[in-house]
Parts: sequence; C-alpha cells; structure tokens
Amino acid sequence: MKKTLLLSGLFLFLFSCGKNDKSPAAAGTRSALTVSSVQGYVVKQSVLSEQISASGTIVPAEETELHPEYSGRVVTLNLPEGAAVKKGALLLKIYDEDLKTQLQKLETQLKQAQITEKRLSDLIAVKGVSQQEYDLAALAVQTIKSDMDLLRINIAKTELRAPYDGVLGLRRISVGAYVSPATAITTIRSSGAMKLDFNIPEKYSHLIRKGQQIHFRQDGSEQDRTATVIATEQSIDPNSRNLLVRASVRDSKGLLPGNYVSVDLAIGRNQQALLIPSEAIIPQARDKQVIVSKGGKASFVTVKTGVRQAGMVEITDGIQVGDTVCTTGVLFLRPNAVINFSEVE
Repeated sequence: MKKTLLLSGLFLFLFSCGKNDKSPAAAGTRSALTVSSVQGYVVKQSVLSEQISASGTIVPAEETELHPEYSGRVVTLNLPEGAAVKKGALLLKIYDEDLKTQLQKLETQLKQAQITEKRLSDLIAVKGVSQQEYDLAALAVQTIKSDMDLLRINIAKTELRAPYDGVLGLRRISVGAYVSPATAITTIRSSGAMKLDFNIPEKYSHLIRKGQQIHFRQDGSEQDRTATVIATEQSIDPNSRNLLVRASVRDSKGLLPGNYVSVDLAIGRNQQALLIPSEAIIPQARDKQVIVSKGGKASFVTVKTGVRQAGMVEITDGIQVGDTVCTTGVLFLRPNAVINFSEVE
C-alpha cells in the first residue's frame, strides 16, 4: 500500500514538473518563429528589361499540297522526292489522247465551217442569200472555235507543273494510278526562306511592331538565331487570349518546317521598376497581397503584379519606394502583429 502511494506521488510530481517546464519554452519558441525569424526587403527602383519567352514553330515561306485539275490515268510521273524543281517543271501527265482526238475532229469541222462562211459571204455581197443564213454560218465558226479553246484548256489541265521554285516532298501515287482533283500528289515547299510563327499573351500585343528583332533557339540546340517580325494576326485568339506573330528567319540553315523553337522577345526597358522577391507575394482568390511593415506592425496590402523574372516580381500598384515587405514568416503573421525583423535586405 505504501509502495502504491509512493509511485502515485512520484508520477504526479514528474507530470507537474514537465508541464511547468514545457509551457514557457513552447511560448518562447512560438514567439521566436513569429517575430525573430521574419526577414524583410526594402523596395527600391530597379532597371527592368522586359523580356518574354514563347514557343514557336518553323514554317516554310511557301508550302502547297499539289492536286491534279483533271481526272484520269497517270501516264507520266516526274516527282523526284526531296529534290529541287524549277517553276513550270512538268511533274505529272494524265492520259489525254481522247481529248486530242476531239480537238482534231473540231479542227476539221472548223475548216468546213470557214469554207461555208466564205461562200455565203460572197453570195451575200450579190444578195444571193439572206443575212440570217450568213449570220448562222458565222456563229457556227465561232462556236467551234470556243469548243476548241475549251478542249485545249482541258488538255492543259492534264499536266501538273511546279507552281514555283521549291523542294518536293514524298510522292503519294505511282504511274498508272487513277487520280482526281481530290487526290493529293505530293507537297512542294519553297527552298531557303523560312518563317517563324509564335504566340504572345494579349497584354503584350500592343508592344509588337513590324521590323522588330527577336531571338530564338532550336529545341536541343544552344545556337542563338535571329528573326524579324513581318506581320501579326489581326485578332486575338478568343480561346487562348494570345496573338499570333509571324517573323522572317534570316539564317534557316539546318532548320526544317515544323521544328519547335524557343523564342525570346525583348518588349521594353523600365528604368524605374519596383521589384520584390517572389516569396513575398501571397496569392489570394482574386488578387495578390504583400505584408508591409508600417510603424513596426504588419499591414496586408493588395498589389498588382507585372513582369516576372528569376526570383523577382514587378509590382505596378500597391507599394512605394522605401516600403519594407516581409519575405519570410508570412504564413505566421496576422494583421497588426508586431514585426521584429531578423534581417533586412
């Protein structure tokens, strides 16, 4: 019995000692976390080179998917895959003997119609025939000529020629194939010249101008290349809220249509920008806030942000030069809490 009472007394003694020792230490620890661990940053004017990065795609200056204009069987095919061709070079020929035969038939009819017209012309001079008979003969001559012109056009359509100097892609048919205007034969792309298409956010659209120089790098390469802005789309994409920009590539050696590139675009330089560390920003549901020390106490201020750089964010509204913002301990601070900075940058 005495042993049981002794153990109970010892337990109560240890419990009360532990409680008394823990409370002051814990309070001191919490105090240190919320006060002495706070670091600050004094807002000052900085030089900000506004530069945005975007993803782009290399496109050829000219690219055309070639289709025949006439339906028929292919009798001649001159499509050297991957080879350069000159404008007007014959690439494909469709069977046209039936059209040529019809043309020969019309040529014979035309000769006879012209003889008839000449005879009636001589007769009408002596009033041997009526004017109506002569007019019908002259109409027949013109009708045959029109039919011959139409046949010549159709014969020309049986030939597919290169629309400009370029490089052919892979052919999709062989000799003897039956083709129609819906049949894709191959693709031709202009050689040498390349273009670059990329998108920028809507808020920067007013800063893009024709003739502006941009820098880009091919994916997986460190070589820096340049291009010149030649045009922009005349509307903002309603889905992405981006503006499509097209630039002319100066040196396209080693580039292929469809290449992915990273674009760096300098859009301005601000000599009086206000930059603060990104860890000072507290995201909210609809806006952003920072904690500013005013009279040694925490004041939560709503701000507007601008350009982001490595570890720094531009503030366009909400703070002024000389304000001290909290960069650490922001999760522990509450409005009007006393701030004791451990370090101020």
